[in-house]
Amino acid sequence: MIDFHCHLDLYPNPQAVLNECVRRGLYVLSVTTTPSAWAGTSALAADAQRIWTGLGLHPQLAHERRNELPLFDSLLPETRYIGEIGLDGSPECRSHWQSQIAVFEHVLAQCCESRGRIMSLHSRRASGAVLDYVETFIDAGTPVLHWFSGSSRDLERAINLGCWFSVGPVMLASAKGRALAARMPREHVLTESDGPFAQLRGEPVMPWHVEDALDKLSQIWSLPPEEVEQNIYRNLQNLLTKHSGQPSASLHP
Repeated sequence: MIDFHCHLDLYPNPQAVLNECVRRGLYVLSVTTTPSAWAGTSALAADAQRIWTGLGLHPQLAHERRNELPLFDSLLPETRYIGEIGLDGSPECRSHWQSQIAVFEHVLAQCCESRGRIMSLHSRRASGAVLDYVETFIDAGTPVLHWFSGSSRDLERAINLGCWFSVGPVMLASAKGRALAARMPREHVLTESDGPFAQLRGEPVMPWHVEDALDKLSQIWSLPPEEVEQNIYRNLQNLLTKHSGQPSASLHP
């Protein structure tokens, strides 16, 4: 199974969650919310080959951690994964919009200069603006829109821009989420948990709960679950190959 957007370091017991991911053979993109979290989070997964750490600066923290951009720049050469980054247009975040823009522009510009990265993007109530910047910084890499919840028009625009999408159990629990997922190109879809922020039945979603997302996609795509899982693995392998410049080692469920 694949969890392409998880805040591994923010679980109450990150080591226990990591150990369980390793035991189950999960592939996990462990995103960070600040550059200063990078060292500890990447060290946590240092011996886990299937767990990768993304370097991020979350839009909700942009106004508080903008001073960490020089640290971001110094760490960028150490990873091909960037996340979580993006914009948040929620009412409680709008007052810091200019700080969000400044951080997002800086990160995208740095990614362009560094020949592109795989980027996990936050776009809550800001999908149009995020896509504006994806289009402007087209050489920043491959954008993977995490938990996309924008309009149908923005979804079509994202598809035309070559965006990828990561979908999780909570997103697919809603009718709108399922309708959006049904229109996403199957070759550009990955699964995610967004744990521990995402919750089901009052409990944090765990990385292995992406199995619920596979079941939902099975219904949406009218395919057997095992075929859906193979499709998701194939997508991940294609994404990694695209950014390595050479065929990646085979991924096995």
